[in-house]
Amino acid sequence: MSVGINGIGVYLPDKVLTNADLEKIVDTSDDWIVTRTGINERRIVDDSVTVSDLAAKAGLMAIEDAKIDPNDVDLVVVATGSPEMIWPSTACLAQAKMNLSGSAAFDLQAACTSFIYGLTVADGLLSSGTFQNILLIGAETITRLVNWQDRNTCVLFGDGAGAFLLRKSEPGFGILSSYLAADGNRADMLKIPAGGSGQICSQKVVDENLQTIHMKGSDVFRFAVKALPESVEKALAKAGLAIDDVDHFIPHQANQRIIEAAVERLGLPIEKVATNISKYGNTSAASIPLVLEELYRAKSLRRGDILVLAAFGAGLTWGAVVIRWGGANGLN
Repeated sequence: MSVGINGIGVYLPDKVLTNADLEKIVDTSDDWIVTRTGINERRIVDDSVTVSDLAAKAGLMAIEDAKIDPNDVDLVVVATGSPEMIWPSTACLAQAKMNLSGSAAFDLQAACTSFIYGLTVADGLLSSGTFQNILLIGAETITRLVNWQDRNTCVLFGDGAGAFLLRKSEPGFGILSSYLAADGNRADMLKIPAGGSGQICSQKVVDENLQTIHMKGSDVFRFAVKALPESVEKALAKAGLAIDDVDHFIPHQANQRIIEAAVERLGLPIEKVATNISKYGNTSAASIPLVLEELYRAKSLRRGDILVLAAFGAGLTWGAVVIRWGGANGLN
């Protein structure tokens, strides 16, 4: 059975944080940020907004776009690296806000690779017949987990949410293959040390900013420029396709320099690469659906197009999904 995207929805906070704004709170400059990351601005949530709020808004838009009865959604999966709390899951909180109480719900956490992992899990669950309509949401309020005095990390991240309604697709379209990987031996390269059961909140944690993102930037860069191409090549091979078959490459929006280096390794024309990092920064698990939604709304996707979605993140984790776009009848 083929599994595809039947509806897409996104939600972004209204508040914009520009590089000029960041110059006022941390030792940085617009030129420094743009040169190293490709980011000009990002969205951030107000104090009263939670990640489940973003997830619910994007999820409802995807359901509306799919033109299905909300009661037909039988599973809600929220892919997030910034959950609202340890429990209950953000998926349960978002489910309640969407009035989908008849569905199952759980979170999936593979940091910035969470949405790719989520697509692969949803593909398996739908193919097995366990569920019929899965709402997969990538949602982040990641700016609440940054240290605003650390210019190497605070300039990178933004908030937002994107959602796919996934269900059975016509044969030969939808998800063709996926590739997932992880290496826990390199977990120290990108982490939030405290806030879980290993190191609970304390004054020491707050004083040392251990509840915020800690990243070894140069190590992550070297890893990412290898992991992204590896993911693409292995996912394409599983689908029986080659790099020349790709019509649209949708990478995780972590850093423009990483994207460009990965694309050069792949030998993929830059015009086939979709990005929006300059407007939204790194929205972690939300970044891929946010980019795909832009292509979708702009009517840039044609029936039969081959899409490759790829990401990397803390864990370390990485992976890719290959999709053949259906388009005409809404089953993609």
